[in-house]
Amino acid sequence: MPIIIVALVSVATRGAYGGFEWDFNLAGYKQILFNEGWTGELEFTPQYVIIILRTVLLATVTTLVCLLLAVPVAYYIAGQPARTKALLVYLVTLPFWMSMILRIYAWMIILGRDGPLPRFLEFFGGASGLSLMYNDGATLAAMVYTYIPLMILPVFASIEKLDGTLIEAAHDLHGNRWVALRRVILPLTAPGIYSGAILVFVPSLGAVLEPILMGGGKQMMMGSLIQLQFGGGRNWPFGSAISITLLVFVMVVLILMARRATKREIEA
Repeated sequence: MPIIIVALVSVATRGAYGGFEWDFNLAGYKQILFNEGWTGELEFTPQYVIIILRTVLLATVTTLVCLLLAVPVAYYIAGQPARTKALLVYLVTLPFWMSMILRIYAWMIILGRDGPLPRFLEFFGGASGLSLMYNDGATLAAMVYTYIPLMILPVFASIEKLDGTLIEAAHDLHGNRWVALRRVILPLTAPGIYSGAILVFVPSLGAVLEPILMGGGKQMMMGSLIQLQFGGGRNWPFGSAISITLLVFVMVVLILMARRATKREIEA
């Protein structure tokens, strides 16, 4: 029902003082690509397309970084004794026990002026009073920290079920660690990798707190753009149109990944 309501609002008419009126209008979708000129003609404006592409790029990089960090961590956890394994899994999920806002503010302290990381860099010759905040790098760091447990857990579940004798067989056949990783571990843990990629990529597309607090609102993403339209912009049809566009994009990505996973199972 909420999705249906948002879809209906996306084709409504913007109210004179905010809100919307129930009148069929595709102006919200047109605004994503076009802007009305002085004489009423439509002019192509790339600003929202740039925001969409930036969001997709940052979500993709976040997913890849989480994957690169999660695979060795999950592999290490899976190889530990049962008691140590339970403790490490608990530590991975521990950040979820705290509010996301508090976690983001913690990173603002770490990367901000006079924070631990700038002071560490200053000790090794960095600039005095350095601040690592309000840029894409700070936004990426916060997003990776926020979503990496969602990557570690499904990858760990797949690696834990992996038959260790297959890795031993790869080494017996004179395969080094890289060959064993590429030809044995990654293919057999692909379901966990796909699940983790979905769990990280989808919420990264709609991230709001990270670009606003860590990026300082300088580089807008789709989540913050939607929040702005429903808030200060008071343009609900346009905000709903962006939301539906994001939803359709996510559905297309999920369908493609599901078809690829099904194809791999058939080939196997």
